[in-house]
Amino acid sequence: MPFGINWGIRVRRPFGSSRDHESEEQINLTPMLDVVFIMLIFFIVTATFIKEVGLDINQPDDDKPKTIDPDKKSIVVRISNRGRIVIAQRDVDLRSVRANIERLHAENPEAPVIIQPHPDSRTETMIQVMDSARLAGVYNVSLASN
Repeated sequence: MPFGINWGIRVRRPFGSSRDHESEEQINLTPMLDVVFIMLIFFIVTATFIKEVGLDINQPDDDKPKTIDPDKKSIVVRISNRGRIVIAQRDVDLRSVRANIERLHAENPEAPVIIQPHPDSRTETMIQVMDSARLAGVYNVSLASN
């Protein structure tokens, strides 16, 4: 093997040999990582001492909600499938519906009249109750289905 010919064989250079300048220089990242970790620790420590300002809420003493009787809030007229009319848990004749609605409306003028007819009740009875409510001076009349 002649000495001037390159046969593709690489010879390992001894450690610390600076004959070949093709070696890459590397950046040492250790100081940068130290700075990042110090900043992270700083932000974690300062974030735990921040107190958010809020409003104090005074809650009511009673945890139970007050039950409101729906019949006191509104005038409910129920019509059964056999034409029976019930106002304020009392059976009422069709001829006295207007008087009962006038009395209840005088006690609570803001109360609407809600008519709850049974699905099998007669339409004629429901219309007569609606007319009686309007003649009693209540114009806020609603129908509710079962």
